Amino acid sequence: MIISFNGDEGSGKSTIAKKVAEALGYPRYYMGQIFRDMAKKREMTIAEYVKSGEEDPKVDKEVDDYLLSLEKKRTDFVVESRTAWHLIPDSLKIYLKVDEQEGAKRIFKQLKEETDNSRNEMKEASTIENVLKNIQRRRKTDDLRYKKYYGINIRDPKSYDLFLDTTNLTREEVFERVINFIKEKTAKQ
Repeated sequence: MIISFNGDEGSGKSTIAKKVAEALGYPRYYMGQIFRDMAKKREMTIAEYVKSGEEDPKVDKEVDDYLLSLEKKRTDFVVESRTAWHLIPDSLKIYLKVDEQEGAKRIFKQLKEETDNSRNEMKEASTIENVLKNIQRRRKTDDLRYKKYYGINIRDPKSYDLFLDTTNLTREEVFERVINFIKEKTAKQ
């Protein structure tokens, strides 16, 4: 089974995708890290690099090609991607939502704890407000790009098998709901 995760920034999708992959013994692929690595290679933040994708479809195509190659090589894996639900329509599609303010608080906390800037989020993350503005810019850019290149709304609840708001849930509660949902779906197959 291929399980695709998408979600709002700060919703916990990476944390939950990791836990799900571990629980199922599946490999996990994180397309966001590929974007981050490509941005870093070009000495850009993730937001700057993604913004460049508004005019250059190659920004997304490289990651999409990699994603499609995974589907040809493997049958069971977890993937985090904005477009996996669309590009791999037979995947079990999960979207984690979070209130923007709460998402910004979570990311801000994580940025303060990390020492290597592995998220490559932004050059200036000194306040929650700066992180929130960055999230809003990225959402606008993502929504524009995916509508332009694919004709899709990546945040439409109808596109997902599970659309879960994590704003007022702990990591453990989110994981429990997600893994139970996956178990229910696999039991029906």
